[in-house]
Amino acid sequence: MSRTTLDTAALAHDLRLAVMRFSRRLRNQRVDQSVTLTHLAALSTLKRHGAMSPGELAGHERVQPPSMTRVVVALEGMGLVTRSPHPTDGRQVVIDLTPAAEALLTAEARAREAWLTGMLERLSVEERAVLYEAAVIMDKLASG
Repeated sequence: MSRTTLDTAALAHDLRLAVMRFSRRLRNQRVDQSVTLTHLAALSTLKRHGAMSPGELAGHERVQPPSMTRVVVALEGMGLVTRSPHPTDGRQVVIDLTPAAEALLTAEARAREAWLTGMLERLSVEERAVLYEAAVIMDKLASG
């Protein structure tokens, strides 16, 4: 379909499929397959927002607290998070990253960036320029 006849609904369909396939490929560039994507999401939230209670973490991840409790127990068992008493609420605990989690998140990001860099190097200069512009537009779409 040419750009002059491209309709918005067709673009939305094609872009949605392409983004989903691309996201799946990017997610598959993993360092440690024993850590699930759910685990990585929780760790990334802790890295981005800092230490928090399991309930707050569940809220950020949009899951039920019992589900997050299972994730936290697994992460603690892997040595990726610690629990400490909440500073103001004795009934709560605070979950925080360990140095091992920080290292894992860094390695995961580097693996994905290395894969993507290699894929981008296969493209022509013109194709990379188009993707640069597309990245700016996609960021604009994501911002709402």
